[in-house]
Amino acid sequence: MEQDIRKYALHNALKFEGKANPGSVIGQLFSNNPELKKKAGEVSKKVQEIVTKVNKMSLEEQKKELKKIAPELLEEKKPSGPMHIGHAMTGGLTSLYCKKYNGKFILRIEDTNSDNIDLDAYKMIPEEAEWIFGNVSEVWIQSDRMQIYYDYARKLIEMNSCYVCTCSQEEFREYVTKTLNCPCRSLSVKEQIERWERMFDKKKGFKEGEAVLRFKSGMQDNNPAMRDFPLVRINDSKHPRQGMKYRVWPLMNLCVTVDDIEAGMTHIIRAKDHMDNAKRQEKIYQALGKKFPHTYFVGRYNFEGIEISCSKTKEKIKKGEFKGWDDVRLPFLAALKRRGIQPEALLRFTKEVGLSQVDKKMDGADYFKIIYSYNREIIDPIAKRFFFVKGNCKIKIENEVKKIEVPLHPENKKLGMKKIKIGKEFYIHDVIKKNEIYRFMHIFNFKNNEFISEKYDQKLGAKIIHAVPVEDAVNVQVLMDNGEIIKGKGEGALRDLKEGEIIQFERQFFARLDDKKKMLFVYAHD
Repeated sequence: MEQDIRKYALHNALKFEGKANPGSVIGQLFSNNPELKKKAGEVSKKVQEIVTKVNKMSLEEQKKELKKIAPELLEEKKPSGPMHIGHAMTGGLTSLYCKKYNGKFILRIEDTNSDNIDLDAYKMIPEEAEWIFGNVSEVWIQSDRMQIYYDYARKLIEMNSCYVCTCSQEEFREYVTKTLNCPCRSLSVKEQIERWERMFDKKKGFKEGEAVLRFKSGMQDNNPAMRDFPLVRINDSKHPRQGMKYRVWPLMNLCVTVDDIEAGMTHIIRAKDHMDNAKRQEKIYQALGKKFPHTYFVGRYNFEGIEISCSKTKEKIKKGEFKGWDDVRLPFLAALKRRGIQPEALLRFTKEVGLSQVDKKMDGADYFKIIYSYNREIIDPIAKRFFFVKGNCKIKIENEVKKIEVPLHPENKKLGMKKIKIGKEFYIHDVIKKNEIYRFMHIFNFKNNEFISEKYDQKLGAKIIHAVPVEDAVNVQVLMDNGEIIKGKGEGALRDLKEGEIIQFERQFFARLDDKKKMLFVYAHD
């Protein structure tokens, strides 16, 4: 318990300039560990004790400590990698509501913090969002909209709603603790504008860390985290997309507020973790004389046994543990798409979970069982059927059947027919027992390796098995969901497929054709 408290306290402190809020820490602790509510008094006392210690640390010490014990909590919503099943949940709710009410769905890439940005994500995220949601109206990349944020920041300064603070972090933390106004707060608007302009001057102006633009939310707010929170800072680091073009960077609350105003947002769905940020943004709205959108909060959905951290996965890709973001073992959308999982299956789960502020836990294996069930309902009526036999085991049966024509689907006649050349040798993977009657599905009946008849006859009581005629066989590989490849033989009609088609290897599993030249299929599910 103490480790979790320390982790949440450090995370909360770093979000709010080194000052953790005991209430927020307790809320997060109870959310992820409901059983601790039975020990509320003991927990509250321990939280107060740890928060006091954490708040005495410098920001650098807090960051260093958090990196040691919980590096995943340092991640923000940014282009640090492609989309995963968690994004299908949160973004899916917005997408579904936009579809229902004919709304406008804007995809926002938050990249004004240059840390941990993956350049490939700028391309992957919009492509994956369009695949999973299908109704993205526009894509806004925040680092491409800097002048808009600057204009709003200057307007807030001119309205006397913001000020440029040059106090050190330690000094300002002391003012927050004592609920005292920072001396910078009382300077005239003219002096604030001069300071604002100096933030942009690298040669004669402020250096990184010497000045920050703060919103006048009030230093007497009951919640310390709400007291004159920052909106803009100086960062001289090279940005992966913008290079050294900018040094004055707007923070999340300013960017999000401005974007929502510019987009004319009326309704917002956001994670419950951002309740305090929503309050900050509402204050900025009020200062600008704007009506704050209807805001709905959703709880965290924790998939146990599944790793969805972009930074951790990226490291494993670099080490060679995974082959890329579309490695079939990963819970990222690129991997699920490669396996033939349909967007509708993922969004159906999101829709059924719905809007709820309750944090939930679910075993990852159980989640995928549900997704596979939904996906099966979608693809089963349209997936063409083919034979696949593992290995190279052959059997020879003399017969007079030359060619057969069978439906590509037992019920969906629109999918057409397929032709199968029949010879005397067949690939099989079943063990053939003496004196038992068998039927090669769609082909003929036999016993003791001797032909009996061609047509299906229920009276024979034949055991139906798969077979691939040697004369018409193609080499097939199937990449399974554990990363292993199984090899075998498939029927010749597979040559007519297009890359990306999803089929069913009869009575075995669904698969997607990944590489036609190699005849490589990727396992979807049974």
